[in-house]
Amino acid sequence: MADHLISKNTWTAVALCALGAEKVVANELRKLQFAILDAAHGRVRFVSDIAGLYRALMSLRAADRLLLECGRFPARDFDGLFAGTGAVPWEALVPPGMGLKVVKARSGRSLLAAETSIQAVVHKAAAQRLCTAHKVERLPEDTGSGKTPAAELRVYIDKDTAQLLLDLSGEPLFKRGYRTEGGIAPLRETTAASLIFLSGWKRKFPLYDPFCGSGTIAIEASLYAWDMAPNLGRSFALSSLAIGDSTLEAAIRAELLGRINTERTIRIAGSDSSRRSVSLAESNAWRAYAIARGMEPGRGIQGGEKLPFMPGFAAIPMTQAKAPAETGFIITNPPYGKRLGEREESEALYRDMGALRTRFPGWKLAVISDHPGFESCFGREADSVRKITNGAIDSFFYEFTSL
Repeated sequence: MADHLISKNTWTAVALCALGAEKVVANELRKLQFAILDAAHGRVRFVSDIAGLYRALMSLRAADRLLLECGRFPARDFDGLFAGTGAVPWEALVPPGMGLKVVKARSGRSLLAAETSIQAVVHKAAAQRLCTAHKVERLPEDTGSGKTPAAELRVYIDKDTAQLLLDLSGEPLFKRGYRTEGGIAPLRETTAASLIFLSGWKRKFPLYDPFCGSGTIAIEASLYAWDMAPNLGRSFALSSLAIGDSTLEAAIRAELLGRINTERTIRIAGSDSSRRSVSLAESNAWRAYAIARGMEPGRGIQGGEKLPFMPGFAAIPMTQAKAPAETGFIITNPPYGKRLGEREESEALYRDMGALRTRFPGWKLAVISDHPGFESCFGREADSVRKITNGAIDSFFYEFTSL
């Protein structure tokens, strides 16, 4: 029997995240007072009202996307898939004048396996119901101009059970608005936030990134230190749906802006051998600060005087970096794979990182790399290793409790 999770008061939502970051997202949701249903395979399901959906969209640091679970039902054949999809009250979610796209379909351990056909059947069933409800012959379609809004739907079938998920994010949540350019294969903002939480860093400790690139790790740490919800500078697909509430959204945004404290002194810094990267990092940090002040972040190179509540950046190679305090956390994403080029170059760089042991004695080191042999190159076995994805790159998170 179909289970359609449409209610005036409570909804089931799914936060998508990097594989390996599920516990981080679940912990974030618990701190926001959400009830967790389950967490596995890059997804965390939870219960929320509309206000909570806006709060989660603005506040979650490690989630890549937020989806609304519209239906869950048996789908052993295409007739069952069509009937189950058509029974969902799509007109309560998708307003007149909006199109519908089935952007992704995934199937595993199920009789239905043809993902293209799954997409077509779900789209047909949902579109048929919407056309009937809105009294139109066909849904609006984007002719290539990009001006026709469309709700985006995802379909997952596992063990012959279909799950229909409507996107609430719009652009992925790692697009915060402060990074206009990230350099070559940059670390996702959401992955950077996951690393910070997984490392155990707290804002009372110094944090240093000797391969800062465009400054993502240092900036994400600064947002956390400022008590700034990371997605305040952007809009969400939820607001264009029938369940969107602009008044509620504005109230929550104002509440979260009011909690920001950019006056406390922080000890967050980074460096890079590339002066251009450092310039990008500084610009991105100032854009993040503009968002924290409720202003438009702008584009291009920006800057200002070094202030105690801003992360600091310097153009120096990793081997010349010095510990700014007796103890702290190094959290870093050294160049690898697409960022650096040849595997041999990466391994040589990892060997050079041995200099950190003498220049940052007593500091904790947390490193993300796609190289499973990082430890042997670095010359020391990590105290813990866990798998985590950075976008489509399968990576490892190495932690050394003390250099």
